Amino acid sequence: MRWLMVLLVLLSGCDQMAKQPRADAQESSLFFPDGKVNQAPPLGTVARGELAWDAQLAERPALTAELLSRGEERYRINCVPCHGVAGDGLGTVVNRGFPRPPDFVEPRLVQAADRYFLEVIAEGYGVMYSYAARVRPADRWAIVAHIRSLQLARAAEVAKLPEADRRALEALP
Repeated sequence: MRWLMVLLVLLSGCDQMAKQPRADAQESSLFFPDGKVNQAPPLGTVARGELAWDAQLAERPALTAELLSRGEERYRINCVPCHGVAGDGLGTVVNRGFPRPPDFVEPRLVQAADRYFLEVIAEGYGVMYSYAARVRPADRWAIVAHIRSLQLARAAEVAKLPEADRRALEALP
């Protein structure tokens, strides 16, 4: 009998959790002094894992075939719609009326530090919004490596290519 009473007391509170008052994002709230549901994190707090992510941006990783391959993959996923496969700024969104992004072989971008590209990926620039939430820090370095490879490839002189590569390139339509 005693166990039955304890069980009834414990179960009586379960339904209350399903009927808790709540507020959706962007609604007003009487609970907080500023009247907003969404609250800024307290000063000095760091999101879990954020320091580890930031540490990945501290130093450029070694340039390897794997890094370049990952950079090309991430570039095609995130950057091609605007910047185009060749980095010339002729992505599909330009054909739909969006402003053309700069060509990566513009002298100011060829001379820009790698950190500049990291900042643009993380913070955005002009009409480009931030990709910080979409592109992991390690992948940002990979994308920068791919951008540099695009710059080098587009500046290469065809006459200086090995004979087999030059023939293959000339055979393309």
